[in-house]
Amino acid sequence: MKPLERVRIAVDCMGGDHGPSVTLAACRDFLATHADAELVLVGTEQALAPVAQWDRCRVVLATEVVAMDDPVEVALRRKRDSSMRVAIQQLKPDAAGATQADACVSAGNTGALMAVSRYILKTLDGIDRPAIAAMLPNSRGGLTKVLDLGANVDCSAQHLLQFAVMGSALVSALDGKEQPTVGLLNIGEEIIKGSETIKQAGELLRQCAAAGLINFYGNVEGNDIFKGTTDLVVCDGFVGNVALKTSEGVASLMGTLIKEEFTRNLWTRMAAVVAMPVLNRFKARVDHRRYSGGALLGLRGLVFKAHGSSDALGFERAMSRAYDAARNRLLDRVHERIEVTLQAMPAAAPADSPVKTAA
Repeated sequence: MKPLERVRIAVDCMGGDHGPSVTLAACRDFLATHADAELVLVGTEQALAPVAQWDRCRVVLATEVVAMDDPVEVALRRKRDSSMRVAIQQLKPDAAGATQADACVSAGNTGALMAVSRYILKTLDGIDRPAIAAMLPNSRGGLTKVLDLGANVDCSAQHLLQFAVMGSALVSALDGKEQPTVGLLNIGEEIIKGSETIKQAGELLRQCAAAGLINFYGNVEGNDIFKGTTDLVVCDGFVGNVALKTSEGVASLMGTLIKEEFTRNLWTRMAAVVAMPVLNRFKARVDHRRYSGGALLGLRGLVFKAHGSSDALGFERAMSRAYDAARNRLLDRVHERIEVTLQAMPAAAPADSPVKTAA
């Protein structure tokens, strides 16, 4: 697919722990490195006063803000003019099919963002539930895409198949791999291991692989995420969220332990001076801010979630993820793969159950 010549990104400038103090700085940095991008900045009049004269920016005012601790029903039913909701509305086509933005980025409340996005944009045909996809560094020098990371706690085998289809389109759009490898996260590589849902999902994925619809590698374990065994790892939201938070905790622990050892005495401090270039490169490679930007896949619009505590670097990286996805037509790729893959598969899903959202 031909890349977009101009990419418009709607930004929820009020979302996250730090709001405009971070999002506006990130927007300024993003514009400096993306000459073909335009921003739709959404927020209160007072917060957006400093950006009135910025080039390639359009301001859309909102009168309310979704707090990080607001319940989903408050964001969905009461705060109808929140910056989050107005930003997402920029992706909704008008009567002529035109949109005001190609992607949306927010660091706001995850549950609220998912609920409002699903309410306004709806899901694509053939997709029961949206999923959150993010990227984790691997030992091969690349990034392993993982989904779901918290949107859906309970998933059926058919849902996991849908995640594989959407995730494959994500890898294809961002990495240029038309047949990315897909792994199903399990407690072992053998097909006899795992819960009944995982076994059923494995069978569906093998059927897709036999039909040439998905490049299914097989079952993978948690350490395969960081080995880079497959381009994509599929799991339910409960397992994915635990894996994500655990990896962030391990990275933080490693940094703390290394610092403690190098500051233990005079000799170790002297060694730290010599090792500083290596330590700085290591710190950069495990810095979770570099991998910020989870995609909410399965919606009729591109919505990206930055970490709530993101600083300017983390939020700017999330904007860059959204830019890459929009420019490479991720939404069209997902829709195309869904039509081809799911229409070719036999019906195999039990009735959908109510959506549960992880913290």
